[in-house]
Amino acid sequence: MKRAFTILSMVIFGGMLVYNCEPDPDSLGEQLFLDGAANGKEIAYDVTAYNIDNNDSIRSDASKLGLATLGAFSESQFGMQKASYYTQLRLPAYDPDFGTNPTVDSVVLVIKPTYASDSITTTTDENYVYPDGSVPAKKVVNTYPATKYGRTKFNGGNLTVKVEEVTEFLNGYSDIAYSNKVYGSGQELGTKTFNGKVSSVVLTKDSDNSQLFSSEVGFRIPLSASFFKTKIIDKKGQPELKDVASFIRYFRGLKLSVTESNGYLVQFSPSTVELIMYYKSTDTGATTSTQKKYAFSVGNGNAHIGNYDYNRTGSALGSAPAPNTTTGDARLYTQGMGGNSIGIKFPVETINKLKALYQIDKAAIVSAKIRMYTDPVAWKNHLKKPTILTIVQKDIVDGKPTTNFTQDLLKLSSTPNFAYIKAYNLDKDPAYYEFTVTQSVKDIVESGEKYSDKSFKVDMGNFLSSSTGTTLAGYQFTSRPFALDRAVFVGSDPSNENKIQLIVTYGTK
Repeated sequence: MKRAFTILSMVIFGGMLVYNCEPDPDSLGEQLFLDGAANGKEIAYDVTAYNIDNNDSIRSDASKLGLATLGAFSESQFGMQKASYYTQLRLPAYDPDFGTNPTVDSVVLVIKPTYASDSITTTTDENYVYPDGSVPAKKVVNTYPATKYGRTKFNGGNLTVKVEEVTEFLNGYSDIAYSNKVYGSGQELGTKTFNGKVSSVVLTKDSDNSQLFSSEVGFRIPLSASFFKTKIIDKKGQPELKDVASFIRYFRGLKLSVTESNGYLVQFSPSTVELIMYYKSTDTGATTSTQKKYAFSVGNGNAHIGNYDYNRTGSALGSAPAPNTTTGDARLYTQGMGGNSIGIKFPVETINKLKALYQIDKAAIVSAKIRMYTDPVAWKNHLKKPTILTIVQKDIVDGKPTTNFTQDLLKLSSTPNFAYIKAYNLDKDPAYYEFTVTQSVKDIVESGEKYSDKSFKVDMGNFLSSSTGTTLAGYQFTSRPFALDRAVFVGSDPSNENKIQLIVTYGTK
């Protein structure tokens, strides 16, 4: 099934630009400064920023899960996060014939974590012996470090990956599933230590240099051969293998998890997961058995679900006061994969000051940005600071809450050099981010739009593009369901020089 959108590393409209200098006015009002037509002035105003508790839950079904996450990570600000993954599997063709006297040699589950392709280590074994027939061969292994988030050296950099049979029906590819739902699992089918590296393997025969075996870059987990002999091979001709509806209710799927509660998180694409059964059987008319390869369908078309478990006990977030939507929170916590969001509102005092400037001093708003700093004390660590976040606008229309892109994204996205967010000093403490809200502020101040029910919501992640790649898929399509990033920001703290503020540049004749 074709995905509704693709994942982009940059937002389509204008992208995310990183600077290390002071920002310039938006192009929306830059004509006011041309040829000395106006004098510009920048002034900071208070905003009310507060935490939004999402109950550590988010939609994480196949339509939302651009990347699957596996691992565990604990730190002082957000506590413990553990990520597991459920997937269905299907037969490549139904009512299969495995030949006469089939025996299963091995079964391998392959996941392909993201990795640093420019960091490679190659090992060669010229004296390797291929076990099937004791064939003299050469073994070449290329190894790469997987992309990791968290404590990469904890426990020697090892995670114990466990694969279990799912005992509860996962529903279909298009059905909604949430990240805090735990599905039943039963028999352990295999376990293997992941050392933080992925590799490819090529085996070639010494006699004629022909290829005996090859595998793409990934992490291979051996599974129980006897289980698949009983579960699949021995069911030949039975109703369980006759059609897809029967099969996914008979073999409900696989669960991947780690046994540790600390370490790091890795990610891989659900569409690239492989499950391969190697077996021998005798073909019709033959007298000897031959080795065969049976690849299950694990990728697109199956249910894929991310399961995220959190333990906030003892963390700064776990002991933080309840969100204060009236005067704001001193510290703001935001985390992908169902963690907190940040809410932002304009106080009455701020809007009244801006309206007075416009009505009395005839000041025209050239630029308006929400500036937000990372907390230099609470968020000083080795973790990479997020390069991009999303912001959406929330209103109440006809008594009903609505959500959409900000007015700037809706109206100004085609403006040259427009960027709804810019990040600064990502390699320093503090870093800071600026969200463009010029049009939203102008609508309130200059057009008298109602603002008491208006707010903004900031999240980790990126907006995703549509299937055409030329537009955004919609405000609700973001990478937040699988975004690893988290950060602590300075909120509405009057005693802090880095408090969150609305930075307005205006011009007067």
